[in-house]
Amino acid sequence: MASDLITEKLSFQVKSFQESFEILTNSISLNGMAKQFDKILRGNFFTTKVNIFHRDKNSPKWTNLINKNVFQHQSEVENFDELALKIVANSDSSELFTITKLIDSKLIAIVLGKKFDGTSYSEIDKITFQIFIQIFDSAYQVLLSRGKEKKLIFSLNNRVSQLYSLIDTGIEISKIRFGNDLLELALSRAIALTNSSYGRIKVTNKKGNIDEIHFPPNIIYGKPKVKFRLIKKFVDVGIEYEFTLCEKESREGIIQFEDTDELLLGAIARQVQAAIENDRANKEALENETMKRELAVAASIQKRILPEKLPTIDGYDISGINIPSKEVSGDYYNVFKLEDGRYAVIVADVTGKGMPAALLVSTLDASLRSYLDFHIPLSEMAVKMNTIIYKSSTADKFITFLIAVLNPENGDIDIINAGHNPALILRKNNKIEKIDAGGVAFGMFDMGLPFASEKLNLKKGERLFIFSDGIPEAMDKKEVEYTDERLEKYFVEVKPKSASEFISSIVADVRSHTKGEIQSDDITALYLIRQ
Repeated sequence: MASDLITEKLSFQVKSFQESFEILTNSISLNGMAKQFDKILRGNFFTTKVNIFHRDKNSPKWTNLINKNVFQHQSEVENFDELALKIVANSDSSELFTITKLIDSKLIAIVLGKKFDGTSYSEIDKITFQIFIQIFDSAYQVLLSRGKEKKLIFSLNNRVSQLYSLIDTGIEISKIRFGNDLLELALSRAIALTNSSYGRIKVTNKKGNIDEIHFPPNIIYGKPKVKFRLIKKFVDVGIEYEFTLCEKESREGIIQFEDTDELLLGAIARQVQAAIENDRANKEALENETMKRELAVAASIQKRILPEKLPTIDGYDISGINIPSKEVSGDYYNVFKLEDGRYAVIVADVTGKGMPAALLVSTLDASLRSYLDFHIPLSEMAVKMNTIIYKSSTADKFITFLIAVLNPENGDIDIINAGHNPALILRKNNKIEKIDAGGVAFGMFDMGLPFASEKLNLKKGERLFIFSDGIPEAMDKKEVEYTDERLEKYFVEVKPKSASEFISSIVADVRSHTKGEIQSDDITALYLIRQ
């Protein structure tokens, strides 16, 4: 009877629990959540007071989030592991106390004071209180995830903005003849792109004479003493140009320079060097050299993105390849090991080539690395990725995308195909299964269109092949394509023991079809065998 009474009373609390979760998840800070939680607890328990304290795990000091009352339960939390998530009552059960650890290791302690009517807290009250604590913990996880997502979007937009600004800087530098105007422009842009406080370019000629350019001009270099600096230099016909950036600024104050800052400064230094070299040649040579430098920057960015080596998956053999048709590929592939032991296998294709495609590939890679750690469903991740790509690209740019998340223990695969070529699975009966479920390519629309995932299983001896359209659309001199039919026939008939053998052989078969014709599109492929 007692358990039935508890169940009946808790059933009436379900709506209250739901409304409380919605209220808490609308908060924008821990303090705001505490204030809302104070109102929720008072309203549900008719208590005269609620005290909510918090502290970092390694800090001895408790902070009251609601009022200035002093934390009175210090002795009760010395052994946190035994007390965690338990509801503790005083001798007459007129007060309740609990402590819990949040996902970021903060400790939260909550005290329910006496009820208005002076009655003691019942067992039902204790259970209800514990459920409210769990609701608070879940809402706090939502708050942290929302903060991480905002930070991610800000970081992605900032990186894309930096890359576009780098391109604009290269264009402007190419239009200015060598002189102080060129160096001043390069230094000011380097400072702006890296959020430096100030900087200097020191020019040392063959005789050892030194000339310096400062930005801002009124800053005395080296005073006060520089804590953090970034230096890049090059030599042109015996003259040394040294670029120095000082004191990177952030919301937290002065911080160390990042790898991205070094890449940006190096790119600008190379652009200046190119301008100096091209100043000795004619206008056509200048324009051609600038273009090559920009492509070199894009290629170096892409080399950092594409994997040098794929991870080893126990019980499986996997191999991949990317063959760009130009200096910079618009294709992308990667294999990530997730925190839960699964593996994400990805192939994507950006419309167009060159720097714009490389920028979108960079945005795609950064978004993937962040969202895969959130452990959100693939369909939800695809919607978020589509929004980011749509906002980061022009109207004529989009990305076809296919992701397969593999559980290596049982062969279960979760796949989303966003406008990409269908993935192929070769079953034990030598039949091909095509997977094209998903939605439109990323960046085409931003109307909240859903992306449907497909779940399947890869059994021992079966094979998965993911590829870009550079294979079936490869053409010979008569513009005859390799075709999907020939690819599928090859996939069925050629079954080497290792994945790398298949990748090498399919590329060779494409080459035999094109007969030396210039490659018209990027070729990218991933081949997986469950051994």
